[in-house]
Amino acid sequence: MMRNRIIGSREALENFQFVTINGRVLFNEKERVVRIARAYSQVVKSAIKPLFNGKSIDELTKEFYNFLPNYIYLETALKQAKTIVDGLLDREEENKIFHAKIRKFWFGSRGNKADKGNRNVKFHVFQDHVEVKVKDPWGKWVYGKAYFGKEYLQLLHELEELVSNKVEGYGALISFKEKPMIHLQIPLWLYLKHFSSPKPNGYGLFAGFDLNSDRLNVVINKGGEIIAIKTFLYSDVTRPGFPKGKAMALRLNALSQALSFLSRIGVDYVVFEDLFLVKRRKFTTSKSGNRKITRFAKKQLLIHGVIKALRLGFNVVLVNPKGTTNSEDHEKVMREKGFDRHTASAYLIALKGLGMLNDIK
Repeated sequence: MMRNRIIGSREALENFQFVTINGRVLFNEKERVVRIARAYSQVVKSAIKPLFNGKSIDELTKEFYNFLPNYIYLETALKQAKTIVDGLLDREEENKIFHAKIRKFWFGSRGNKADKGNRNVKFHVFQDHVEVKVKDPWGKWVYGKAYFGKEYLQLLHELEELVSNKVEGYGALISFKEKPMIHLQIPLWLYLKHFSSPKPNGYGLFAGFDLNSDRLNVVINKGGEIIAIKTFLYSDVTRPGFPKGKAMALRLNALSQALSFLSRIGVDYVVFEDLFLVKRRKFTTSKSGNRKITRFAKKQLLIHGVIKALRLGFNVVLVNPKGTTNSEDHEKVMREKGFDRHTASAYLIALKGLGMLNDIK
């Protein structure tokens, strides 16, 4: 049996340290929790402009402490605001900035094993639910009952033991989109321990994925030779007015189908572009093409693909996207092999994965 692992840049690996699980939560004093969320969300909104203008998180921590008197909440809020600002800069096009609109309210607290998991959000596992307590910056703890699903209780019980011994930490977020929800960040290794299925060794095959807004292309490769090519289409999702949630569901379903197919034919390594190395989206002269780009959550699809692949027992390789599209090599592959641009990209991604693994060996 092979042991699954992930190979990629340091930045990419940092984004795959945890997996988020979600549960419904009922608080005894909901109004106190809502107060935290409103203050937290206001900090995020208010910090965007000064961060954009160059102020540091340390400076803003002092400015906002009286408004949200809890350093961990405050630090987490300011880091989320910084992420939003970085996203705006990444989407900069011809000196024009996409405006951030924050309509929801929520709050989060980063994890720390020294704080026995998390300083502000604690949990205890019971037989049919999870007791949650949340630190109120203006008062005592607020208690609630969370329901994650029975399949997660054993995992959470083990995490509870780990945090009590200061071995692991976990991030936590409380949201209020339709009803109160709790989102816990579980260490990836622990999640895979409970939810991955062992995979027999395959034939050393590499599968390169080219993820697109309307299709998914896969090229299976061994030692540079093409074994198979497969395309999964979901072109309806790019129509104007197509529901965003339904579009993502169709894309995720296609990705799951592709991984199941690869598992059956003996692929050992799946290769994706390392999107965490991409600092800006590339826009085109096509309005419809730009609509596809702005509505397509490619990193979200990548994260789902990586976690799903690890659960199925694959090794995952994340390669630098440079040269896989709109390059001399890309044009050469299309010309010599007769591939369309998406298949050519998938082929180059597979070759990069093979080369990256050979460099490591």
